[in-house]
Amino acid sequence: MQIDKKTIRYLFVGGIGCIIVYWLLHETERFASLWSAVTGMLSPFVIGAVLAFIFNVPMRAIERKLKFIKKDGFRRTIAILLTFLFIILVVVGIFRLLVPQITETIQVLVPKLITFFQNIASKLVGYLEEHPEVRQWLTTTFNANLDLMNIDWAGLAQKILNMLSSSVTLIATGAFSAVGSITGGIVDAVVAIVFALYALGRKEILARQGRRIIYSILPELFCDETVRILRLTNSTFSNFISGQCLEACILGCLFAVAMALFKMPFIPLVSVLIAVTALIPVVGAFVGCILGAFFILVNDPLQSLVFVAMFLVLQQIEGNLIYPKVVGTSIGLPGMWVLVAVSVGGEIMGVAGMFVMIPVAAVLYTLAREFTLKRVAQRNIAPEKLMDQPPELKSKFKENRERKKRQKLRRQMQSIAQRCVHASEEKKDN
Repeated sequence: MQIDKKTIRYLFVGGIGCIIVYWLLHETERFASLWSAVTGMLSPFVIGAVLAFIFNVPMRAIERKLKFIKKDGFRRTIAILLTFLFIILVVVGIFRLLVPQITETIQVLVPKLITFFQNIASKLVGYLEEHPEVRQWLTTTFNANLDLMNIDWAGLAQKILNMLSSSVTLIATGAFSAVGSITGGIVDAVVAIVFALYALGRKEILARQGRRIIYSILPELFCDETVRILRLTNSTFSNFISGQCLEACILGCLFAVAMALFKMPFIPLVSVLIAVTALIPVVGAFVGCILGAFFILVNDPLQSLVFVAMFLVLQQIEGNLIYPKVVGTSIGLPGMWVLVAVSVGGEIMGVAGMFVMIPVAAVLYTLAREFTLKRVAQRNIAPEKLMDQPPELKSKFKENRERKKRQKLRRQMQSIAQRCVHASEEKKDN
């Protein structure tokens, strides 16, 4: 039997694959350390690519507005600068709204919390004095000193100082480690941003180079389908990001208007907080509701209940009208599958999974629909078999309905005739 070059190549690739699988199964620790090193090295570039993809959504809109600039390179540079300036202004604006409000809330909250805990402690002391058997049981069970009013605060403070002095070295080591981690994080952030700038400036060139690479290695039909799926993924993710941001802005404005009508406090804080948390699909607004209700609770407990009721009403409007129309329609995914995607993504990857899984599910939904329609067409399935009700079943239902109508009309006519006969017999008797 002759072995051609193609068979030799397949055998060589299969042998290399078997060696890799054997190494992975028997050297798991080395593989884990190697994988950690590789991911740590590539993480800034992955983050930069993600930032470039996200920033490309507003940059395309800005670039379309700058069509009057004839030079492509200069127009791209201006669009990138305006995009980063816009994002920086949005982030700074959010922080300028949130930080002062959070500081004010904490200043109001801390004295009330201290008073609350003092009241709890005094009530606990009173309860233990009224029930000495409970004090004795707790003392013997947990070996604890429950004489809260006669605690040796000086001795306790000395113990705390001794503990802190013995752990100075540990604290210093942790501080140096934290400084190193922060420095590494800053370097990675700078590398990611610079890489995002290069990717945004050369996105057409990078896409063209990627197509040349896959077409030079893989079969043409496979490359055609891959490029089509990547373009579908790009448009789906872009529509999802723009739709999610628009939905968050609409929800934040709705809460601001509703809170102003009910004269609630912390309107900028709560509305911006809900808008930011609403970027997390489906469940993010509930997180904003909990935080907003907590902030309002400090000022007025009754208004916090009104806020929760208002949130439930606005959440129904947002969930049934705004989100399916703005986000669901933009990515072509029904609301039921949006909920499934959020649940699955949250279980797999947490908050990031919730955000990523919706457009992924939209792409899979589109591909599954295309595959199903293609297979149905190839198998020559009769269209009436795909209907909710076959035509013959509809005709039977129609015949049964008309027969019941005729029977009902016949019974009514018989009843009328019987009443007429009774009336004529009564007249004869009279």
